[in-house]
Amino acid sequence: MQMQDSAVTFYGLYRLTGRQSAMTANNTNRDHWVDNLRSAITLLVVAHHASLSYTSFASFNKDAYILSTHPVVDPHRWVGMDIFENYNDIFFMFLMFFIGGLFLVKSVQKKGGWQFTKDRFSRLFIPFLFPGTVLMLIAYFPAWIIAKNNTNIEAYVKDFFTIEAWPVGPPWFIWVLFAFNALFAFVYPLAKNNIARAGMRLDTLQNKPFLFFMLLLLVTWILYVPVAFNIGAGTWTGWGPFDFQLSRILAYAGYFLLGVIIGATEFNKGIFNVQAAVIGRWKSWLALSLLLYALITLNTTCGWLRALVMENRLHANTAWLIYYTVYAASCAASCLAFIGLFRTKANTTNSWWRSLSANAYLIYLLHYVFVVWMQFGLMEWAIAAWLKFIIVFFVSVTLSWFTAGCLRKIPVIRRYL
Repeated sequence: MQMQDSAVTFYGLYRLTGRQSAMTANNTNRDHWVDNLRSAITLLVVAHHASLSYTSFASFNKDAYILSTHPVVDPHRWVGMDIFENYNDIFFMFLMFFIGGLFLVKSVQKKGGWQFTKDRFSRLFIPFLFPGTVLMLIAYFPAWIIAKNNTNIEAYVKDFFTIEAWPVGPPWFIWVLFAFNALFAFVYPLAKNNIARAGMRLDTLQNKPFLFFMLLLLVTWILYVPVAFNIGAGTWTGWGPFDFQLSRILAYAGYFLLGVIIGATEFNKGIFNVQAAVIGRWKSWLALSLLLYALITLNTTCGWLRALVMENRLHANTAWLIYYTVYAASCAASCLAFIGLFRTKANTTNSWWRSLSANAYLIYLLHYVFVVWMQFGLMEWAIAAWLKFIIVFFVSVTLSWFTAGCLRKIPVIRRYL
């Protein structure tokens, strides 16, 4: 019966959102593969958050739930969730920022810097600050119930803005993306010639896959590894809802800028054309990313580098740099694998892809509410962690997608979201 209900829900979602997105499908100048890639990464974001309740390293702090690894930590865990979550975490936000910069040059050229910034303010900053805050108030309520065994809403709201310091949740990405967009619009008139020249030079690497990979690895390493070494790989900072991952912010900015530079070219005919070796080698990039990630995972499990340090055969700093060099290489390879895969295999569309693409932004905004409440509802269920993850993921995607389709029938929401 549950499977039948799910099928009905998905069919209704398809009918509702598929028709909406089909109406606008022919009005976009973007190639389908980019929209499909962005949509797929959005689903990875949902899956990432769905997994966090079930990792073996999950922890919950009752004194300040914002210090927990996730708002809901289930008693049932599975190390397989660690493997999935960690692989995801290595690359997917880097790729999100890269995609976020890909069409900006053409957009600023078309609208002008001021109008571009106004549009981004309406599309990014306003949804982050107002709907984002309301949604996070709803999403974090289960954490309050677990921590305090209390359902007093007034006390919860007060704690949310004081003790918990206004948790931002997944919308942190939206305000950081807005900041990058606004900064880009400001500097573009001064940097446009340099951006164009850099794009032309990158185009020459389309059939030099090793050099392009090494360039991406170098960007990742320089902007991430020294910062993480000095302040810690998982360090966050911010004020109020304006949180960001301090250890990664320069690397995110670098990937965003790389997207801007490549987006200044006719990349579908250049660096990302289907005949380019950079794209055609996507299977090699995928294999390399999995191999590098396997080394990372096995080192964590077996403690190879730690053993060398304990035996005084390797300096601790050297071991750390080796680990994060492999980490950066895995990130670069994963990004190239996904870009190549979608460029070669997913440059077509249908009603499902169009619907997902049209609603991806709202799915990103909405999903955390459904994920956390589903995890909260399943806490007492005596079933395997992997099964809970599957239930949370599919139900959250379905409800987020359906809700997004309903909301986008409202003209003002459809215009901006």
